[in-house]
Amino acid sequence: MSATDTLVSFRKVQKSYDGETLIVRDLNLDIRKGEFLTLLGPSGSGKTTSLMMLAGFETPTAGEIWLGDKRLDRVPPHKRDIGMVFQNYALFPHMTVAENVAFPLKVRGMGRGEISSKVKQALAMVQLDKFGGRYPGQMSGGQQQRVALARALVFQPQLVLMDEPLGALDKQLREHMQMEIKHIHAQLGVTVVYVTHDQSEALTMSDRVAVFHQGEIQQIDHPRALYEQPNNTFVANFIGENNRLAGTLHSQDGDTCAVRLPHGEMLHALAVKVGGAGSAVSLSIRPERVRLNRASEGCANRLTGRVEEFIYLGDHVRIRLEVAGARHFVVKQPIADLDRELKVNDVIPLGWDIEHARALDPAEAH
Repeated sequence: MSATDTLVSFRKVQKSYDGETLIVRDLNLDIRKGEFLTLLGPSGSGKTTSLMMLAGFETPTAGEIWLGDKRLDRVPPHKRDIGMVFQNYALFPHMTVAENVAFPLKVRGMGRGEISSKVKQALAMVQLDKFGGRYPGQMSGGQQQRVALARALVFQPQLVLMDEPLGALDKQLREHMQMEIKHIHAQLGVTVVYVTHDQSEALTMSDRVAVFHQGEIQQIDHPRALYEQPNNTFVANFIGENNRLAGTLHSQDGDTCAVRLPHGEMLHALAVKVGGAGSAVSLSIRPERVRLNRASEGCANRLTGRVEEFIYLGDHVRIRLEVAGARHFVVKQPIADLDRELKVNDVIPLGWDIEHARALDPAEAH
């Protein structure tokens, strides 16, 4: 990526509140112009702190943050020309919707006529053009979030930051707003940095996702690559559902390896993050990649499993099995593919292909 494609650059950024514990450690991150980048991770992983340093509400303990060719970490928040959308909307209750949206333009000293036309455009973009005269308290949570979005975009900033903006909404509205924000992003081409702990939200909305853990980015990639090709156990477990089998590395041959399970079974997988022969390994297999009964016959890896439980989820069923001593091995099947004869306590063959098993570090494997 050339420097001209980069809008924001974190260079060796660190943050500590007590001088000892690093909440963010040595963060190096380039954010591309026009991309939708999500910072994803559990609470305390450093994602929100990184966003707040970019916004100017937190100061880095070390390192530099650049916006284009301007060093940002010394510029006060109100001079950064960055749009912000928070989970709690942060609207002014005593101002109408139109006044709330107009606020950033007034602060910038824009003329009344121009403000009026820009506010109309921004409200039309979030489908609230008829609500300008209402007050935030007269609106639903979803509508208030749209107002907050219009206010963040009205002054046409080159960068918009969103901190868990949909966290307070119910599931259906949340999913609807995810698509709205995605469409607005595509329409405007503005650069968005979005923070969430919700992995499905991150996968749905983003061009790229940076997975944070313990103050460091574990992996940054396109959603599909993160899901299909996690590069360590933390990412495999945090993104989507994941089956883990603990074993030891028997041998490695180029990109693939043989792993011995505790009861002696030998499996083959892609060698992604492994030590030498005899070292502990965690095998990662996605639930939808496992084949049952006759469908497993052509698979390179084959085991048997005892059916423990069926969990129906409308369009698909999750079948929990005991496999090689692991009690929580899950297979996901579309309802149409489910064998109606299958019942709890049945012992059945199952299998998966080498390219769908990843041998990773044993961290948190048990």
